[in-house]
Amino acid sequence: MHDRASLVHLDWPGQYLKEGETQHMTIAVDFDGTIVEHRYPEIGREIPFATDTLKMLIKEGHRLILWSVREGKLLDEAVEWCRKRGVEFYAVNKDYPEESKDDRNYSRKLKVEMFIDDRNVGGLPDWGVIYRMIKENKTYREILIEELTADKSAAEPRKWWKFGQR
Repeated sequence: MHDRASLVHLDWPGQYLKEGETQHMTIAVDFDGTIVEHRYPEIGREIPFATDTLKMLIKEGHRLILWSVREGKLLDEAVEWCRKRGVEFYAVNKDYPEESKDDRNYSRKLKVEMFIDDRNVGGLPDWGVIYRMIKENKTYREILIEELTADKSAAEPRKWWKFGQR
C-alpha cells in the first residue's frame, strides 16, 4: 500500500499512481480526420506527427484501438496503411481482438479510457498536445491554461511610468 500523499490521482475512481508512473490506457483512435486528412473513401495525407505519436504510445504500453466508420475493404486499407508506417493496433473496431458481435456482453460502444477523434467538442488538438495529455495525465483545459499563463507572463509589458514616486 502506498502513502496517498506520494500518489497522483487519476480521473478514474480509485486509481492512483506513484509520482512518475505512467497510466497504461486503452485508447480508441479514429482514422479519417484524425490520423489522416479527410478524403474518405480515399486515404488522405497523414496529419503531421500522427503515426509517430501513435508509435510512441504503443511503445509506452498503451493499447490502441482503431475506431473507424470504415468497413470491409476500406477498413482493411486503413489498417494496412497504418501497419506500413509501423502502427499495429491492439484491436480494430472492437474492445479486444477476439471480440465478436455474437458475444453475450458485446456492445458497439468501446470500453476505453480515451477517444482521440477529430469530431471531439473543440476539435482535434495537435498530436504534440495529445501526447502531453496522455503522458502527463492532464486535460486539454489544463494544458491550455498552462500555455496561456506562460504566454501572459512572458508578454507582460514593462512599466514605463512610475506613478506616485518623486
